[in-house]
Amino acid sequence: MNKPSEVSKFAYTFRKLSNVFFYRILLFILGFPLHLITFFLYQAAKKRSNEASTKGQKQLEQHQLDELIAKYSRQIRAEKNYFNESINEQEIHHTATQLATQYLEKNANLEHADNKLTSYREFFAQQISKKSYFYGTFIFGIVMYAFLWVYGNAFSRYIVDRLVLSIFVVVGVSILVFTILYFSPMDPAANILGESATAEQKEAFNEQHGLNESYGVQLKESVQGIFTFDLGKSFTGKEDVSESIANKFPVTLKIAVLSLLLTIIVAIPIGMLSAAKMNTFWDYALMFIALIGLSIPSFWQGLIMILEFSIKLQWLPATYSPEQYSSIIMPVIVLGTGLTAAVARMTRSSILEVINEDYMITAKAKGLGSMTIFFNHALRNAMIPIITVIGLQFGAMLGGAAVTEKVFNISGLGSYIVDKQFIPDIPAIMGGVVYIAITISLVNLIIDILYALLNPRVRSKMKNS
Repeated sequence: MNKPSEVSKFAYTFRKLSNVFFYRILLFILGFPLHLITFFLYQAAKKRSNEASTKGQKQLEQHQLDELIAKYSRQIRAEKNYFNESINEQEIHHTATQLATQYLEKNANLEHADNKLTSYREFFAQQISKKSYFYGTFIFGIVMYAFLWVYGNAFSRYIVDRLVLSIFVVVGVSILVFTILYFSPMDPAANILGESATAEQKEAFNEQHGLNESYGVQLKESVQGIFTFDLGKSFTGKEDVSESIANKFPVTLKIAVLSLLLTIIVAIPIGMLSAAKMNTFWDYALMFIALIGLSIPSFWQGLIMILEFSIKLQWLPATYSPEQYSSIIMPVIVLGTGLTAAVARMTRSSILEVINEDYMITAKAKGLGSMTIFFNHALRNAMIPIITVIGLQFGAMLGGAAVTEKVFNISGLGSYIVDKQFIPDIPAIMGGVVYIAITISLVNLIIDILYALLNPRVRSKMKNS
């Protein structure tokens, strides 16, 4: 069987999606220039079809009429011969003509329907399945063709669906955060101008920053600013929020990513070793250390490390400085300790959960080596919950890095949001939260992609959806 071409896949995807009203409208909007061209071609083809149908119908009807008249004439003549009745050729011809005309009128609608041109939707699908038409109209329909390509491929559709879902998540987070800040009892004008500010000064401040507008108007401007990449000015110092966040966010992201790498390098081998040495000294010792790592507050751990490694031993600087690479070591360790402990415990429990499954017993029965079984079967099937924990904890690190940033005097996004929320500086907080929400959404997208790569069942659902 010949493999269908990419162009024919476009036609198949178009037929499938156009059965749903929403996608039908979306395909029309995305391919509007192409639809204009195709519609004129359809009208021309319809006109030619009607003309040919009318001419052919007349010729066909006359031919059928002659045959039917001859047929009915023979039947009437045979009937009269059988009953020995007199034969009048003129009368026989007249009766046969009436019967033939009635028969043709009865079947006229059916024959017309058989010769009718297909619907516009089917005509459009037939056209885009032709390579010559596809290449000739590629520029006019590039947006629609791109959409059909994405939705015709299970993996790309899987990614796009989650990107669209991420947009709704960001919008939802923005609305929720703004609503909490709007109904907060704190007064930005009073906090910034001070207690000595007059009512007129507070009113002028609110008018300058649009705080005297209604909830709906302020919410609309805030959400609109997110999508236009214009987060406005901060209430304090009139700093550009987008520029401030762009300067502070890389530091927080750098620490979080390095902490994540530290976790992967340390936690997964510890969890594997603990699972392989189950109920031994190594298992108990490693899990006890992991439990301590989960229990230690990050701010206390940071202060202890500063006292020990900065003040006492003077090995590492107490505060972060972009010029000193060694100054990032302690923040990374402090931020990654909790995640490392959580991932190590999850790795151990996940491996122990799958190690007694039927497919593991089958692998042993086939004579595979213990190392092959452990890495190729146990670890791979145990990675799904491990990846889930890593993704969730990474998002928590971005939001919870404020404590670590405060301890090590890091001018990052976490400490920036904490400083602004006591005012509350709505544009600054909204911008910081949205940046974190976007990053977490992208992390979740990467996790979903890893699910599909590691789990055949997810890939099967993608293809069947």
